Amino acid sequence: MSYYSNKRILVAGGNGLVGINLIKKLLDQGAIITSTVYKNKLRFKDKRVKYIECDLTRMKDCMNITRDIDYVFLVAANSSGAETIEQRPLSHLTPNILINSQMLEASYVNKIEKFCFISSNTVYPLTDFPVKENDVNYDFFEKYYIVGWMKLFSEKMCDMYNTKISNTMKTLVVRPGNLYGPYDKFKWSESKVVAALIRKGIEKKVPFEVWGDGNDIKDFLYIDDFIEGMLVAFEQKAISNPINIASGERTTINDVVDAICDVLSIKKSTIVYKSDKPTMIPRRLINIDKIKKETQWRPKISIEEGISKTIDWYKNYYKDFKPENENAYL
Repeated sequence: MSYYSNKRILVAGGNGLVGINLIKKLLDQGAIITSTVYKNKLRFKDKRVKYIECDLTRMKDCMNITRDIDYVFLVAANSSGAETIEQRPLSHLTPNILINSQMLEASYVNKIEKFCFISSNTVYPLTDFPVKENDVNYDFFEKYYIVGWMKLFSEKMCDMYNTKISNTMKTLVVRPGNLYGPYDKFKWSESKVVAALIRKGIEKKVPFEVWGDGNDIKDFLYIDDFIEGMLVAFEQKAISNPINIASGERTTINDVVDAICDVLSIKKSTIVYKSDKPTMIPRRLINIDKIKKETQWRPKISIEEGISKTIDWYKNYYKDFKPENENAYL
């Protein structure tokens, strides 16, 4: 029997990259799933899932959806790409603090057995070494200052419910690498680097623009690997917060571009680097010794395989419409 078999699980924010892929995996393991929907039409539907349209910035809605639930995975967030973070950083503050604080409180009141919060590697400082979970020092990369504090404060709230009260609620805090894969955000106004580059490649954009010089180093993790790691960590009784779930590999933006060019047979001569465009942290390396030590999880999918899988999915999913027109076609 799976750990999740017949468990009543709420996926709060079940219409995006993490939410949809999490739902699919939990369905395979026999879970009884409720998923929240907000504004956009469902990108993935399954008759076994109970979908509830709600606004997680409203406490009434948070209370309603957490009733009669065993586990909560809070994957809902107001997120965006580099341009929005640079130009409108406050968009990440108030909505997410409302969602995170109210979902924790509602889950606690409704006696949820365990709560999982998806944090971020923006909580770490700029370093030239792979960051471990205890490397947080409140010295954020400047462009991550607001989103980093928002995530870190939300982590602290999870710890309050987990350890600082008499009747505790178990919480798990995970810090992902830079996630990508099927059901990522591919609208130009919302997409992060891998999704944006994949779309440019598929649409044969000439020149093929790469923001920055292509030498920024990231830790990219394919979504299937992340979901597996998160579920394995969630099962553990003794695992301590927080925990990194990443590839543990250093990958440059140019490595991503090379993989896309190889899959789509794009000539490297069409690549143009745009130093005037918004970019984020120049180096992010993540240490995954903790999850490897405390579980049997290991990342399996290389950046080349992950890019190829995502391109195949994109071509099939968006064969009849553009990402900007998605709601009209679903």
